Amino acid sequence: MSDGSAENVLANGAGSGEATPGRGRLSSAGPAAELAIDTAHKAALRSIARVVDETAEPQDPARAEAGIYSMLAAGDVLVITGAGISTDSGIPDYRGPNGSLKRHRPMTYQEFKHDPAARHRYWARSFVGWRHMHTAAPNRGHYLLAEFERHGQLSGIVTQNVDGLHVAAGSENVIPLHGDLSLVRCLNCGNVESRPNLDARLVEANPGYLERIELDPSAVNPDGDVTLEERHVDAFVMVGCIVCGSVELKPDVVYFGENVPAERKKAVAELEAASRGVLVVGSSLAVMSGYKIVLDAVRESKPVGIINGGPSRADAKADWRWRARVGTALERLRNDLL
Repeated sequence: MSDGSAENVLANGAGSGEATPGRGRLSSAGPAAELAIDTAHKAALRSIARVVDETAEPQDPARAEAGIYSMLAAGDVLVITGAGISTDSGIPDYRGPNGSLKRHRPMTYQEFKHDPAARHRYWARSFVGWRHMHTAAPNRGHYLLAEFERHGQLSGIVTQNVDGLHVAAGSENVIPLHGDLSLVRCLNCGNVESRPNLDARLVEANPGYLERIELDPSAVNPDGDVTLEERHVDAFVMVGCIVCGSVELKPDVVYFGENVPAERKKAVAELEAASRGVLVVGSSLAVMSGYKIVLDAVRESKPVGIINGGPSRADAKADWRWRARVGTALERLRNDLL
């Protein structure tokens, strides 16, 4: 996801080189196409590398809690969630002290689309790591947000996560800003297949593969991939689309360097219009697609609150900044509200 357009959540390191992805394959398209791909790829790399520093003085926790309580008590708050809401479910975050960005660099859309070797590496790694994501269960924080929604405190949730845990916890008005890891889309014909169905086909095509991998669950990245030795990547067999046979299959999520779909942006805008304020939960808002929602709220003079364990890109623009563990903060708010 580049900052002006799209933000990604699919983390699968493709290496540190910055050459144009798929340069040889695109030669027939001409230098203009190569330049456009290279420019988008480099913009995505800048978005990935963004460091979120302190931009505002720490706020007294009691004051921040009281302010966020007042927002929720008034009702119809739009909540933006990030990786911090899912860490208690065993899914690591990106930019925290132990975040996955410290050990790998996410793959850009340009690499995935135009570099067949990078795409094959992604699927080998994801085949191993995805089942850890698939078995992750909602934690108390997810259930508390669902409870707030049922009682009218929330108008809905815009999540930057692709794990599906808000819906699993019972939240109803959820917009998965960056897509859903449980779906796979064919880049050739557009067919959509469920990830469990694809996984069953991959298991059949790779007998004994998973048994040969020693997986450290703590090394699984937020989007389900895990680092593999090159010999395991080479041994992996990819299957094709069930409609057209193409191996150009992609998780139905937004990568760095890719745009959030227009219909999803429209749904977010409608939810913004129906909300009295914005509460950020567990996100540094390093990518523009989430940060823009806060900017819109500020422009409309709506209150903004943040609950996060570390600094947020929107700290200087927020009315209330509660630096706390997400689960603990939501539990305290629940005791105050209900």
